[in-house]
Amino acid sequence: MRLIFLGPVGAGKETQAAILAECWQITHLSPGNILRQAVAQETFLGLKAASLMKKGELVPDTLLIELLRERLSQSDTRKGWILHGFPRNLSQAQSLEQLLQEMGQHCDWVINFEVSLNTLLKRMLALSNQDYPQVTLAQRLEVYPKQTAHISLIEFYQSRHCLKTIDGNLSVSTVTHTLQKLLQLQVAV
Repeated sequence: MRLIFLGPVGAGKETQAAILAECWQITHLSPGNILRQAVAQETFLGLKAASLMKKGELVPDTLLIELLRERLSQSDTRKGWILHGFPRNLSQAQSLEQLLQEMGQHCDWVINFEVSLNTLLKRMLALSNQDYPQVTLAQRLEVYPKQTAHISLIEFYQSRHCLKTIDGNLSVSTVTHTLQKLLQLQVAV
């Protein structure tokens, strides 16, 4: 099983990815973890990324894609993987699709976590270790669809008939159960 989880910060993507990856014994991937691991291991790409980050620059999509290529080539991803936090825009989705084609892989399903602004705000406030004003958090969450080109991503994956949307407002256990049921049914088809 190869899955991509989409949704805003606080939607539960990382939590669900960790739970399902452990349950199904597949690899849980995120660009942040891949980047940190490459930097810590001082790989060629990791050193390149570290150099950019030391200058205060963002890691470009081309480098992220190459880091993903490197990570997806490792043996622990053969049984499957769950990727969250990438792609965030249409260009990244197209690059990821091309990468997977080049590697002879494909994404089985893209899961879109739909969560209300109220729920996201409550979760962010509960998890926040800093005193973010509620207005700042609300503004950050409201710009998510614009910054991530969320609608374009949804349309991109809908056109490939691999998008499933779930209600991320529910409890962690309910979302986990819903995902397991949905994905097991999809595998059986």
